[in-house]
Amino acid sequence: MIGRRQTGHLLFAGSIVLATWCAAGTATAADFLLTSSAFKDGTPLAVKNAGNNKANPNSVGENVSPPLSWSGAPEGTKSYALLMFDPEGRGGLGVSHWVAYGIPVSVTGFGEGETSKPSDKYVGGKSTMGLANYFGPCTPAGTGYHHYTFTLIATDLEPKALQPGLTREEVLTALNGHTKSATGLVGLFTRP
Repeated sequence: MIGRRQTGHLLFAGSIVLATWCAAGTATAADFLLTSSAFKDGTPLAVKNAGNNKANPNSVGENVSPPLSWSGAPEGTKSYALLMFDPEGRGGLGVSHWVAYGIPVSVTGFGEGETSKPSDKYVGGKSTMGLANYFGPCTPAGTGYHHYTFTLIATDLEPKALQPGLTREEVLTALNGHTKSATGLVGLFTRP
């Protein structure tokens, strides 16, 4: 016969097992992660990832976008937005290098060079340079390392909810009240 005290212990142990089992199938904000096989968070990007505008002496690369992948989408995610921003650019005013959104939840990354051109895997926004696709660092000489911040935002919006051509600021305004979580990755770059 089980006593009252033993019953309480069994109920407590059962509730822990049930909570652990339920939590195992649900991603949390801490599980949402953006990574790259080409660089680790807080380390330099390759020269090939830099911009290739021949009219700009600070564009010393090939404009090959780095590979990016993500996992652990929060429950209820319907699409993603992916932004690349250089906060030190333009003397601290910042440069938006890439604005992409409407990325379907079925997409879990982009291969190397895949976002250097428009793609049907995302809706292209409008960067500071007026582009709808990735454009790499063009760090001016003598300014040291800039922090190129990739921010992936999980949203509850359908992939086609936002029109093409939105700026970073317009996307952030449109996402207000529709975000599930965000994760980031920083690549450093200085002119070699």
